Amino acid sequence: MSEMDRLRGIMARLRGPDGCPWDREQTFESLGTYLVEEAYEALEAADRGPAEALREELGDLLFQIVFQARIAEERGEFDIEGVMKGIGDKIVRRHPHVFGESRLETSREVVAQWERIKTEERRDSREGSLFSGVPASLPALLKALRISTKAARVGFDWPDREGLLAKVDEELAELRRALDAGDRRSVAEELGDLLFTICNVARREGLDPERALQEANRKFTERFGQVERRLREEGLEPAPERRARMEELWTEAKGRVRRTSPGRTSPSGGTSGSAPRRGRRPASS
Repeated sequence: MSEMDRLRGIMARLRGPDGCPWDREQTFESLGTYLVEEAYEALEAADRGPAEALREELGDLLFQIVFQARIAEERGEFDIEGVMKGIGDKIVRRHPHVFGESRLETSREVVAQWERIKTEERRDSREGSLFSGVPASLPALLKALRISTKAARVGFDWPDREGLLAKVDEELAELRRALDAGDRRSVAEELGDLLFTICNVARREGLDPERALQEANRKFTERFGQVERRLREEGLEPAPERRARMEELWTEAKGRVRRTSPGRTSPSGGTSGSAPRRGRRPASS
């Protein structure tokens, strides 16, 4: 018996009449959050390791897939074999340079071919939009990356980095005007435009904006944690009236964990973060 067959048997037992009451109650909808959580935990394990942690998290994610496939099987819709056959057929179809007669030499050629094949597939379906494959429930930052990447692959993109950075300046100026006018609806709209444009900066540099923001979150919480610890040593807690002391401790914390040159200011007006790193990773698209 293969391990996949064993896992399917375990799932069938859990969902069976003498199985687990909790597992029997689950639906596609109730399992949605768990699927997302397991995916993020797998991503974190891939980033931080060790390999054993990644193995475990991939197993948890696979179990969620088997779980959903079992529910579909019970409803007479499809089973895990159908899931595997579908993805296998799709990958073979979209890699004619590997499984067919054509040959490609570069990843750029592969991406262009992938998009052409997907466009042909969309023509055969009722959903013909370039963005029909982008899930509506994706986190907004990741969704912006997917949308802008798809648009760029068909040539709808800024011609160069300077043009894109000029667009960032333009969107920032429009946000300032909306803030000065006190129009909350316009502020929200312009803020969204600015975030979308910044996401495109990350895309052009071959960076994942979601990971960049996660790293900024980690860096901020780590440094502020040092501020909190120093305040506790002084018998104090963070509070608005202690802003000046918190700024002093923030500067000290930044100096201890600094990895690049100092640069930007913190949200409260003090020093925060480090200057943007120079250099460019290869684009992922």
